[in-house]
Amino acid sequence: MINKQAHINKLQRYLSQANSYEQWSEIAQTLDEALDHQQWKLDPYSDIYNFEVLSERMHALRNLRLENDLSGLSRALREGLHHDLGNMGDPRLYNQSYFGTKRLIDDYVDEVCIALRYLCDHPQSALLPAQKLDFFKAILLSYGRPALLMSGGASLGAFHLGAVKALWERDLLPQVIAGSSAGSIIAALLGTHTDEELPEFFDPNALSLKPWKWAGLLSGLRGKGFMEQRQLQETIRDYIGDYTMQEAFERTGRSVNISVSPVKHHQKERLLSGYTSPYLLMWSAALASCAVPTIFPPVQLQQKDETGQQSPYMPRLRWVDGSVVSDLPIERLRHLHDVNFSIVSQTNPHVVPFLKEEHEQSNKLHHLPARILKGELRFHGEAVFDYLRKNTTNSIVRQTSGQMYSLLSQSYKGDVTLSPRYKLKHYAGVLSNPSSEFISEL
Repeated sequence: MINKQAHINKLQRYLSQANSYEQWSEIAQTLDEALDHQQWKLDPYSDIYNFEVLSERMHALRNLRLENDLSGLSRALREGLHHDLGNMGDPRLYNQSYFGTKRLIDDYVDEVCIALRYLCDHPQSALLPAQKLDFFKAILLSYGRPALLMSGGASLGAFHLGAVKALWERDLLPQVIAGSSAGSIIAALLGTHTDEELPEFFDPNALSLKPWKWAGLLSGLRGKGFMEQRQLQETIRDYIGDYTMQEAFERTGRSVNISVSPVKHHQKERLLSGYTSPYLLMWSAALASCAVPTIFPPVQLQQKDETGQQSPYMPRLRWVDGSVVSDLPIERLRHLHDVNFSIVSQTNPHVVPFLKEEHEQSNKLHHLPARILKGELRFHGEAVFDYLRKNTTNSIVRQTSGQMYSLLSQSYKGDVTLSPRYKLKHYAGVLSNPSSEFISEL
C-alpha cells in the first residue's frame, strides 16, 4: 500500500511537470489505472447526466449511418445536435478522473463526428455543394461555438502563449478569440498570422518582447504615463503589422475581439471586432486595450480610410485598458458570435490567487461562512461604488469608483479557466521586459 501511494505521488509530480499534451495524457492515463478510475469510466450509469438519452441518440445515428440512410441521418443531426445534450458537459463528469470521462460520452461524441464527416464526404449525397454548406451552417448555429478569452496581466500575459500553443497543437484553437490588455496583443497575433506562421511565436528564444521603457517620474505626474507609449506601440506594430480587423479575418479566418474602456463618463466599454469596427487598425485596438491608467496615457484609435491611409477613428474619444471594465466580454461574444462555451486564460495578478483559493474551498463545508461573508462584502461594495460613480461630482472619485465597481462586478472565469501558479518572482516581473526564460516558464 505504501509503495502504491509512493507510485501515485510520483506520477502526480510528473503530471505537474509535463510540458506537452502527449506527455501529460500518458501520465494521466497511467494515474487513472493506478487509482482504479477505469471502472467508473466504463460504467455508463450516473445521476449527473442522462445516459439513456445519449445512448439512444448514439445508436440511432450509428444505425442510420450503417444503413446508408443519408436523408434520415441529416434529419437526425439537424434536429438533435445540441450543446450539452443530456447534461454531458457537467463539470462533475470531468473531475472524477485525470483523463477523459464516461466512455459513453466519448463514444457519443465520436459517433457524431463520424456522422458529420460521412454526410460531408459521401459521393451519393443528394445535396448540392451550396445546400450542403447551408446545412452545416445551420447545424453550427444550432450547436453554438467556443471562444478563447485572454485577460490582462502585463508581462504575465506570456502565459497566454502557452495556453494558445496547447490548444493549437491539438487543433482545438477556437475561431472566436477575445483579448483585453496583454491578452489583446496575443489575440491580435492570432488574428493576423496564419496557421503556418504561428509556430515561430511558440519559441520563447525567437521572441524579443520589449514593450516597457521608463518615461520618467515627471511624465507620470503630468498624466502622460510613467512608461513610454511609443515603445509599446512599436513593439505591437512590429508583430501585428497594419491589418484592419476585416483584413485580418480575411487572412486567417479568426474573429478577433478586443476590449477597450472609455475615458469619458458617458461612454460605455466597446468590444472592437470585424463586425463592429471592420476598418479599425488591429495594432491600434491592442494599444488602446493595453493603456493601463497612469502607466500609459489614453489612446486615440486609428483606422484605414477609403484610400487606405491611416486616419483617426472617432477622433473625439480616447480609450484605455480593456480589462478595467470588461476583462472577459463573454456576454457580448454570445450575441456577436453565438458563443456558448468559453475557455478563459486568466493571468491578472489580482485575480489568479483568488481563483486558486476559490477552487480549493469549493467543496469544503467549513469554508462556507467565509465564502458567505466574502459574497456579502462584494455585494455591498458593488452597491457603494455604483452609487458613487453615478452621483459624485468629483471626477477623480467618480473614475476611481467606476473602476472599483467594474473590478467587483466582473466575472473572471469561464466554462474552463486556465491560470498559472504565481511565485513572488513573477509579480516582480509584471512591468519589466520578459526574458526568454521568463516566457518559457509561464
